[in-house]
Amino acid sequence: MKQLPVEFENRMKKLLGDEFEDFKKSYDEPPVRAFRVNTDKISVKDFEKINPFPTSKIPYVENGFYFEYDGIGNHPYHHAGMIYIQEPAAMVPVESIDIQPEWKVLDLCAAPGGKSSQIKNKLGENGVLVSNEIVPSRCKILTGNMERMGFKNVVTTCMHPQKLSKIFPATFDMIMVDAPCSGEGMFRKEEIAIYEWSPENVKMCAERQEEILDCAVKMLKSGGYIVYSTCTFSLEENEMTVDAFLDHHPEFEIVPTTERVRENTADGVRFDGCKCENIHYARRCYPHKTKGEGQFVAVLHNTNENYSGKSMPATNKDKIDKTVTDFLNDTLVDYEKNNVIMYNGNPVYFTPDFLIGKGTAFSCGVTIGEIRKNYIQPHHQFFMAMGTAFKRKINLTAESEEIKKYLHGEEFETNCKNGWAVVMVDGCTVGGAKVSNGRAKNHYPKGLRTK
Repeated sequence: MKQLPVEFENRMKKLLGDEFEDFKKSYDEPPVRAFRVNTDKISVKDFEKINPFPTSKIPYVENGFYFEYDGIGNHPYHHAGMIYIQEPAAMVPVESIDIQPEWKVLDLCAAPGGKSSQIKNKLGENGVLVSNEIVPSRCKILTGNMERMGFKNVVTTCMHPQKLSKIFPATFDMIMVDAPCSGEGMFRKEEIAIYEWSPENVKMCAERQEEILDCAVKMLKSGGYIVYSTCTFSLEENEMTVDAFLDHHPEFEIVPTTERVRENTADGVRFDGCKCENIHYARRCYPHKTKGEGQFVAVLHNTNENYSGKSMPATNKDKIDKTVTDFLNDTLVDYEKNNVIMYNGNPVYFTPDFLIGKGTAFSCGVTIGEIRKNYIQPHHQFFMAMGTAFKRKINLTAESEEIKKYLHGEEFETNCKNGWAVVMVDGCTVGGAKVSNGRAKNHYPKGLRTK
């Protein structure tokens, strides 16, 4: 049986009572694996027709599947951003609220991008997602995952929440705060979390979580929602943090989650001194009850309906170079000309009604490419996001020798016409190639290639 910290066990005994032994036994079971279908690329119905993996449906996630398959991360469908591998309980926070397609959403602590990609699937063409990560190395991973999924209207930022709040005052309809925590809910999946745990760390995390929430308030529109989540069980980081927040911000109230989440999770826990009458609206995932790891979520609603938002600062509106328009006209069947902007010297494809100042974003929208002397060197992100609009397409199957060669970084033969072409696997974009005289010259990034 896995050895858990003694003080942690004492805390959980007090919290769970008679359920503790079942809870402890769950730690000797293997972690549950799951993925979501990227519905920006393929519908669940169409994916199920070609699904090669042994799977079963997650009851509270329409596009979520439990799976048992080794090597899924190297499968062409993963490379194509058709699926996103994510721990199932971690999907609960986004499913706790019915996100509207036109919303402007901020994911404040976003890396590696699981919840951001889940949010983006629920936003429409006019919705915008800002994904923030304070650690630069993790922000690179976040940006890479957003790129792999082929998203358009996504901005990634690498800023402290306090700085971000000055750039985006009263801007967002919803803010996801998946706060850094003591990680008690990850003990089964990530054993290092056991050795890093301490009561002192729990207290430190709780203090940091309150600071992050206070920053989030400044960026939320009146009438908007904060979804607060952790992957821990401690009262200090969960219900106590929510209770303190509501006490300090009387304009907010805790509201029920969606029915699908309520049916598959446990009530929030009332504690001595709790001021919030509806703290049970918060939800908890325990490994002995919900198939997955530990998770907590609370949906907080700003009840002030008087909009107080400010307009965003616009990015530079430099004239789009003819080299850019010629390139786009050659490669794409159609595109919205007004959505092409210049950001930090490079052409970017992005929705025009949500623009940000130069240098603010780590990545802004879809980078079309780098302007050279008289031509455009296309960016991998351009292929991934705009693939279905390409004039020249090379569609391969997941079992083909050509896709194996492509993912290895090799050239392959094709009957596609000369020019820049998008490479697809079973209808979903996986990257780009330059076709010349029946040969597809590989432009799959070296860091993503299979060995």
